[in-house]
Amino acid sequence: MKLFDLLEGITPQVPPTLNPEVKGLCFDSRLVERGSCFVAQVGVHSDGHDYISTAVERGAVAVVCQRLPEQTDAKVAYVVVDNSDIALGVMADNYYGHPSRQLRLIGITGTNGKTTTVTLLHRLFRQQGLHAGLISTIVNKVDDAELPSTHTTPDALHLNQLLRQMVDAGCEYAFMEVSSHALVQNRVAGLTFAGGIFSNITRDHLDFHKTFANYIAAKKSFFDQLPADAFALTNADDRNGMLMVQNTRAKVYTYSLERMADFRCRMLDDTFVGLQLELNGRETYSRLVGRFNAYNLTAIYGAAVLCGMDEEELLRQLSTLSAAEGRFQYISGKGITAIVDYAHTPDALENVLTTINSIRRQSQMLYTVVGCGGDRDKGKRPEMAKIACTLSDRLVLTSDNPRTESPDAILDDMEAGLTDQQRGTVLRITDRRSAIKTAVMMAREGDIILVAGKGHEKYQDIMGVKHHFDDVEELEKLLNECVNS
Repeated sequence: MKLFDLLEGITPQVPPTLNPEVKGLCFDSRLVERGSCFVAQVGVHSDGHDYISTAVERGAVAVVCQRLPEQTDAKVAYVVVDNSDIALGVMADNYYGHPSRQLRLIGITGTNGKTTTVTLLHRLFRQQGLHAGLISTIVNKVDDAELPSTHTTPDALHLNQLLRQMVDAGCEYAFMEVSSHALVQNRVAGLTFAGGIFSNITRDHLDFHKTFANYIAAKKSFFDQLPADAFALTNADDRNGMLMVQNTRAKVYTYSLERMADFRCRMLDDTFVGLQLELNGRETYSRLVGRFNAYNLTAIYGAAVLCGMDEEELLRQLSTLSAAEGRFQYISGKGITAIVDYAHTPDALENVLTTINSIRRQSQMLYTVVGCGGDRDKGKRPEMAKIACTLSDRLVLTSDNPRTESPDAILDDMEAGLTDQQRGTVLRITDRRSAIKTAVMMAREGDIILVAGKGHEKYQDIMGVKHHFDDVEELEKLLNECVNS
């Protein structure tokens, strides 16, 4: 593709004087090959502008940047733009032939519920025989073919590569998680969304956004960018739900459990085996559990209707859907019910524990094992410990993904949220495997164990090394091995 064609939709500060043939796009100088166009991005940890000379030495024929290097090469086309991140998104969209325009791309943003919503939407449409793609925290899929997922929202190049694969495979729909990081970093720039869903917003990622106002603004920017022919489906029960769609050009729809809305849900029953719901006046059953999942299912119902799915068939199909991996996932053994959940924010943890408490019998003890991730928002640590202690019979604080922080320092931060009396009842076991084993050994027949924070993850991140660790695997092994008196 010629450089000028690659730059369609971009107004450079300094336009290029050369129009070379571009054989590939790249933002990592180590991956540049002869004929590439290198895009210099200003990252969190490094600045791509420092590697422009390396990219040119490796054969880049064009460089897109926010400022020209001190030395330029007369054989290389230099393009100066306002924002390299946005430019990369637009160029990737051009390079891969505008794949997001060739299917219906539905994005969801919010603090909790994103993975469950996109995963179940994908399953729902596949069960209907429709070709559909999935871009999620757990896995990316082209129809049923799985591709590994490393970020909630991939970078702009990988996003467009994925979407092109989906289009080439005949996909009519794609369902995608849109993270606040991705929005701030313009990873979805250049994409055309047919619809957007807002789940909810509570404290998270303040290590990155610094303030809750910035976090809200990041989420809102997704709806601000939706085109006029898209839909915006928002949670009317969330205090910021209508704020999200305040300035959108898209057609706004609402969903709710508490007030009048376009898509209204009423919870009829909630047990450990599922939910009985009334959606827009029609009853349906779901294998999912808890009020938070009633919201997820209502969003799924609304989005599917807005995508044209038959409502009667939709209600039938909803009853067949099971939870996403690591989301209120059950493991049973020796009469004990263990639940693994990704809950890693105060709100998510409170939702899961409140759900368990609303369902369990008075005689059933609830043991919670939870930690907090390192190098992330420290302010939520005492909140999570306080919630877990208040809503559990016994609490075991343990390590999550400590990353480059001391696990004991993280637990100190968590314990700061507890009273002296509460600290006396809480167990502190840094080793996660030992912490889970302790909870299993304490539990008796009929009791419930919640292991929260990591969900689907199959590793522990310790000092930059990912060690294999799977909460579900650990629980299955222990519940099969341990004999409780």
